[in-house]
Amino acid sequence: MSTTLDKTSLDKLKEKTARLSVISNTGLVLMKFVIGFSIGSVSIISEAIHSSMDLIAAIIAFFSVRKSAEPPDAGHSFGHGKFEDISGLIEALLIFIAAILIIREAVTKLLGEPAEQYSPDLLILGIVVMGSSGLVNWYVSSRLMKVAKESESIALESDAWHLRTDVYTSVGVMVGLILIKLTGIAIFDPLFALGVAIVIMKAAYDLTVRSFADLIDHSLPDKDNHRIEEILCEHASIYAGFHGLRTRRSGPEVFIEFHLVMPGELTVMESHDLADHLESDLKLEYPRSNVTIHIEPCNRGCTRCGSFCTFYTKNKGSGSSVPDQ
Repeated sequence: MSTTLDKTSLDKLKEKTARLSVISNTGLVLMKFVIGFSIGSVSIISEAIHSSMDLIAAIIAFFSVRKSAEPPDAGHSFGHGKFEDISGLIEALLIFIAAILIIREAVTKLLGEPAEQYSPDLLILGIVVMGSSGLVNWYVSSRLMKVAKESESIALESDAWHLRTDVYTSVGVMVGLILIKLTGIAIFDPLFALGVAIVIMKAAYDLTVRSFADLIDHSLPDKDNHRIEEILCEHASIYAGFHGLRTRRSGPEVFIEFHLVMPGELTVMESHDLADHLESDLKLEYPRSNVTIHIEPCNRGCTRCGSFCTFYTKNKGSGSSVPDQ
């Protein structure tokens, strides 16, 4: 999770990338609606609806990353990271709405009057538009995903998945238009629109689960918790153990807290220095982390302290790391 950029630089990069998403989506929405209504293609109109939701999501993401970058204040002493989690959840709900609208349009087309034949020239224009849309969204979504991974931003990641699903659905619609041009069978249009809806509903479900988990302060993934334990155990020879490790995420911010058990003969200053050292090591791996360490004196005979380090070092082949007491 480490990155070469500091927090301020990452926040500026996030805002710049979110702005790019807003600009690109605005152009694609206008283009798709104009071409979709010109051709009379429900699949292109459904894509325009999908892109409209992408535009709204991009605007929400833009303002959420700006808000989450603000420092803690009197009313938000733990920062504003939850704004990104809320943004991710709203974006997921918007995808669900887009899917429902697309299904309604497609079913209406399937059950309505026989589809009119499309102009070959307009079909070619529609194919070009959908291909161009896929390329633009692939580029922007790749930028968004890269910055999202660097900054641990759920808002940008949600926006990236919005556009990534748009890439897949644009390709699907383009294939449908090509089949219509080759076969003259217009029913391919609403059928591919239904396929679009299924794909984006799956993406909406995944984003909802991820955003909701962060909103209810779900623990970090097991691999992150294990990595935190490994970092702490690298210094196991100078403390008696640790326990009560708790982690959670708030937007891009990570919160880590645990009890550190120190030998009773150490001074307050020595214990404080070790706590600062552990905090610095954790921040190297998790730059957006907020670390809280509760110092406890060692109680001889306690069996719970050091259990993590005993397991860790045993797997490393070096035996128990808990010092003799």
